[in-house]
Amino acid sequence: MAWLHTKKFVVVLVGALLNGIAMNLFLIPANVYASGFTGAAQLISSILGEFSPFQLSTGILLFILNVPVTILAWKRVGKSFTIYSFLSVLLMSFFLEVIPIVHVSKDILLNAVFGGVIAAVGVGITLKWGASTGGMDIVAMILSRMQDRPVGTYFFTLNSIIIISAGFLYGWEKALYTLVTLYVSTRVIDAIHTRHEKLTAMIVTKKAGELKSAIHSRLVRGITTVPAKGAFTNEEKDMMFIVITRYELFDLERIIRDVDPQAFTNIVETTGIFGFFRRE
Repeated sequence: MAWLHTKKFVVVLVGALLNGIAMNLFLIPANVYASGFTGAAQLISSILGEFSPFQLSTGILLFILNVPVTILAWKRVGKSFTIYSFLSVLLMSFFLEVIPIVHVSKDILLNAVFGGVIAAVGVGITLKWGASTGGMDIVAMILSRMQDRPVGTYFFTLNSIIIISAGFLYGWEKALYTLVTLYVSTRVIDAIHTRHEKLTAMIVTKKAGELKSAIHSRLVRGITTVPAKGAFTNEEKDMMFIVITRYELFDLERIIRDVDPQAFTNIVETTGIFGFFRRE
């Protein structure tokens, strides 16, 4: 368990470092905005620097914006998830402060694309290891549980505000390049770790009883089991169906790997659910 937490910490550290590099070497110098709370902090920092007598850096603003969200997540989401998410925010704020802002390229399109890709890799690996980069990720998850709407609705709303504000203040060309960054980021994150709220796992295993007990010890999710038979080997197996949120995917992967490494698992996007699905 200690080794798992060590690896998780290293992944969160690397993810935060990649986000810091993406911001300070590509997006901030080009005035292209990231998504979520990072983009909001970036935009507020630009507005304060231009229209007020004082200025706060993007790193400090990112930390300030995430403090109330972390308190809310501690109460509503879970302690382990919240601790690693806040650690991710803390490390990213640190890297944003210590990494110098450098113009690697004068080409705004290259900055938008490479900044989006590098940031998305950081976000994707952090999500894959059961944490998040905080901010809108946590807010969207909580609101989605309360309102039963897709998390994408809330991401789209905040990012739309960022894009429109950037367009009005700094020209629509910047806003369009921000759209490029958001599109690239979304595609890369989807390639590393799905952003869909609900997923269906179909697990073909010969250890259905052990796997069911292990899943129920970690996740409060219903499981449907049906008999299955290998077409080539004719072996008798079971197929287990379980619907989870994307935040539970890390735990499910670990459980399957520990109990039955030979199990075949197919993860698919779930577009809708009718009937009871635990949200808290």
